[in-house]
Amino acid sequence: MIAMGTQLIVGRKSLEAGNLKELIAWLKANPGKATAGTSGAGTGAHVAAVFFKDKTGTDFQFVPYRGAGPAMIDLVAGQIDIMFDQAANSLAHARSGAIKAFAVTSPTRLASAPDIPTVDEAGLPGLYISYWHGIWAPKNTPKDIVAKLNAAIVAVLANAAVKQRFAELGQEIPPPEQQTPAALAVFQKAETEKWWPIVKAANIRPE
Repeated sequence: MIAMGTQLIVGRKSLEAGNLKELIAWLKANPGKATAGTSGAGTGAHVAAVFFKDKTGTDFQFVPYRGAGPAMIDLVAGQIDIMFDQAANSLAHARSGAIKAFAVTSPTRLASAPDIPTVDEAGLPGLYISYWHGIWAPKNTPKDIVAKLNAAIVAVLANAAVKQRFAELGQEIPPPEQQTPAALAVFQKAETEKWWPIVKAANIRPE
């Protein structure tokens, strides 16, 4: 495991909702009318929004874009209502006041954005969504080679400059016990079991 980048639930700055509970109430009061920008069908932003709909009982329209950048441009311009976006993409806009940030989709606040509440604190416990990153090798790679690669990566992740840069990008490095091949395999299996039923039930297909 290399790092985990949590998502932010963000909205256009003119939204009348001031926090996550108010956003959910607004969505429920306007079923099918709100628009959620995504970076494309089947992307993390799309799946995250489906997960949010399932957890909150809300209904809104998806607007797919060719990447998060164009979607964010329209959110800043007020052309769409909400997004589920990587903190690395959204933080600068939230800090400038160009958009509203309602919550971080993780159990802990971001070190780089301590003022944004977690979903647990904001009233939607358990809505954990993150873009996580790992390094894999072909399945027949000798164990000593995997161990050597792992040791090199762990050493890099312990570097203070690397930690600082990751934090600036809204990325959190996992604790040492999670920086092993075995831990990554367990985590990947758990993520597959969590997200595949959601993807399948929503009939999400990449385009």
